[in-house]
Amino acid sequence: MSRPDIVLVLADDMGFSDIGCYGGEIATPHLDRLAREGVRFTQFYNTARCSPSRASLLTGLHPHQVGVGILNFDDAPDGYPGDLTDESVTIAEALAEAGYSTYLSGKWHVSSEMDRPSHSWPTRRGFQHFFGTLEGAGSFYQPRTLTRGEENVEREGEQPGWFYTDAITDEAVRFIGEHHRDRAEDPLFLYLAYTAPHWPLHAHDDDIARYDGRFDAGWDRLREERLARLVDEGILEPGTELAARDPRVPSWEEQPDRDWEALRMQTYAAQVDRMDQGIGRVLAELERTGRLDDTIVVFLSDNGGCAEEMPPESVAEFVTAFVPLKERTREGETVVPGNVPGLRPGPESTYMSYGRSWAHLSNTPFREYKHWVHEGGIATPLIVRWPAGLVDPPSLCRTPSQLVDVMPTLLEAAGATYPSARDGHAVPSPEGTSMWPAIRGDEVDERRLFWEHEGNGAVREGRWKLVRKHDRPWELYDVEADRAEQHDRAGEHPELVEHLAAAYDAWTERCGVIDRQQVLDLYAARGRGLPPE
Repeated sequence: MSRPDIVLVLADDMGFSDIGCYGGEIATPHLDRLAREGVRFTQFYNTARCSPSRASLLTGLHPHQVGVGILNFDDAPDGYPGDLTDESVTIAEALAEAGYSTYLSGKWHVSSEMDRPSHSWPTRRGFQHFFGTLEGAGSFYQPRTLTRGEENVEREGEQPGWFYTDAITDEAVRFIGEHHRDRAEDPLFLYLAYTAPHWPLHAHDDDIARYDGRFDAGWDRLREERLARLVDEGILEPGTELAARDPRVPSWEEQPDRDWEALRMQTYAAQVDRMDQGIGRVLAELERTGRLDDTIVVFLSDNGGCAEEMPPESVAEFVTAFVPLKERTREGETVVPGNVPGLRPGPESTYMSYGRSWAHLSNTPFREYKHWVHEGGIATPLIVRWPAGLVDPPSLCRTPSQLVDVMPTLLEAAGATYPSARDGHAVPSPEGTSMWPAIRGDEVDERRLFWEHEGNGAVREGRWKLVRKHDRPWELYDVEADRAEQHDRAGEHPELVEHLAAAYDAWTERCGVIDRQQVLDLYAARGRGLPPE
């Protein structure tokens, strides 16, 4: 049996409707090609935040089961260890056991120890070749924890012209070329984990210039235009309602500094554009080596658009709570942190985010953002292309699925098994199921999907989704009729709320979800701040 190559591409902090084939204004011809030649999911879900999504994607388990319930911070013994546990098997480990060569280029973010090799580093979790960062975010010009194998290579980022998105692509292309030269008959698994378009807004000038004027109409009109395209593409049903504008987001007409605001979104678009260019280079290398048609290419994002603002008066405290902030550029200029109106984003001397207003556009037509488990926090594009294995697949897959389904899907295609133990440690059974029947257009049975992050919880069963923010009442939505979660039906269906809430409670107990108040008490005792809403 021929075993396909597998390329798993993960974007960072990118919203549901940003790329062209999901209704966005950003030029993504290579992702659009994958969509045109493959299958797009209309209801695929991530896990609302960077580290938990990665933990779930890599293991086929819910993040709480593998120690990464919030981020990669060690909060043990009262909180999550923030470290990929030994009682889990990564997809790289399972594929390596099946004879795959395994490669990672890009972001890891599931190890609490980031400066010295540990049991949870990629090189010790199945990846035979690794280039990237252990940390979650940081400068695209001088990223911290840049590593090749187990050697710190931050010095590479000191070279003029070096840029992290391009370096991730360069290394991926090199991995493919060397694999084909040295082990052409063996299958490869490449995990391509970009940090774009996560803050800070760092991008090439020519990429930013491509979007001059594109966002001048503002977020209100652009949200309406995106929704229309999503309906035209068949991704959303006709009559889908646009979520009401977040009351914290002003109308475009009321917004001061509109030129600067448009430039922030231009820079974000440039980050996505540069990632798409890199994906195009990876596809070209697979094509050059004759491997592309029997390669499964999967693309998705780790959470919804990020509403985190960076007010200049508190940005240093916010950023350095998560990653150290370099104070000077490679040329010795002072880095100015924060969303300073009038200051041009993009160069190394700035450190900005695009903020809540543009995240609201990125998540069109949904409510909320990264961190929350309303649709805006967890809905992601998912594209799957595999010409050799999918004959005349439907262009759209409408079956609701989530991250725990990715690993069983890829293992099935590879003829690999999910181990029941790792190094003497019993491993929980996989939580997901293979998506191949759904991808091929077959009818599949309904099942429950679950989420929890920072006390925000949800369960979906068929058309019904029960969801709440931490310490708030449950809300109930018919997401087939009301995908934007605008009409709470909890008061009409108290028995259904009780039924789904009981299922959610049983899931949290089984999967080791730690009560949010316990985490908040722990943070207060340790003097750790929380990111702003």
